[in-house]
Amino acid sequence: MKKRKFKELTSTIHLHTAAINQTPVLAFHGSELVGSGIIMEITNEAIKINDHYYFREICRFVYAKA
Repeated sequence: MKKRKFKELTSTIHLHTAAINQTPVLAFHGSELVGSGIIMEITNEAIKINDHYYFREICRFVYAKA
């Protein structure tokens, strides 16, 4: 079975672009999916997706579509 490759949001500009375009994103903590949706707010420390904050230092963010 092929593993899906998601395009990772690796820089602040990627996060802002996804927020402006209202592109759905996924938040992972390690290999566990912990959240998904539209980015509502971006700070230096965290990303707000829907009503939940995810710390940038410990989470990985990717576009929802591979």
